[in-house]
Amino acid sequence: MSVSAEFKNYSFIMIGSLFLAYGVVALFIPNALVTGGTSGMAILGHYMFKLPVGMLMVAINVPLLLLGTKYFGKHFTFRSIIAIGFISVCIDFMGEVLHVHALSHDVILASIFGGISVGIGLGLVLSGNASAGGSTIIAKIVAAKTNIKASTVMMFIDVLVIIAIGVLFGNVDLAMWSLVSIYITAKSIDMFLTRGPSKKVVHIVSTKIEELSEQIVLHLGKFGTIVQGDGIFAHENKRMIFLVVENSKVPRLKELIQGIDKDAFMVVMEASELLGRGH
Repeated sequence: MSVSAEFKNYSFIMIGSLFLAYGVVALFIPNALVTGGTSGMAILGHYMFKLPVGMLMVAINVPLLLLGTKYFGKHFTFRSIIAIGFISVCIDFMGEVLHVHALSHDVILASIFGGISVGIGLGLVLSGNASAGGSTIIAKIVAAKTNIKASTVMMFIDVLVIIAIGVLFGNVDLAMWSLVSIYITAKSIDMFLTRGPSKKVVHIVSTKIEELSEQIVLHLGKFGTIVQGDGIFAHENKRMIFLVVENSKVPRLKELIQGIDKDAFMVVMEASELLGRGH
């Protein structure tokens, strides 16, 4: 990958980290709210043990990302570690050094605007071809060892965090508003990344179909179809990969394609409706 492309990735990561950190420090923590995944675990750990959120994020996420290197690749893992490290520093610096005040003590406003701020931050981090949490690693490992879908594992982790916050504070309202914030965060990520539905239809024409297929299965999932066809002008034999991917995985797919075949042709379209398991 070129220097300019990497500079762009890290610019997205740095700006996204600031949005995410501000949402956590100014809106989530003052109102005892949590977000989903391992970031939510770190915030929960802060409430329970009074330890810095940033330190807990590093302690939870970095080992998981290192464990999941084979699922995401070295470059993605390295950028993710940098992202988590910078987010952690920003959160602790804003909270412990700058003493950033709560933007609102209204739990409803905090769940809405905290979710938006964290969602924009995560969207920017994902646009930088990185991740801000290791819950994806847990989900992929469980999915690889069992028949449980990765999305189901991630949802289960979120539910556990929500239940824990409700039990810890003895307040069902906080748990429910945390659930609202997680939903808003997810929607904000989708809107920021692609401003559309949560999945995309992708067509890839390449001379390295087999190599691309292997990497797509390894990093993004096993669902997809290789289509045979003829070129419209010279009637030369053409092969194409057809697949449906989540919005958040589109940047990673682009990176995989560029790393294998710079001459590949890729078309991304909206997936307005999906039916069946073939996607």
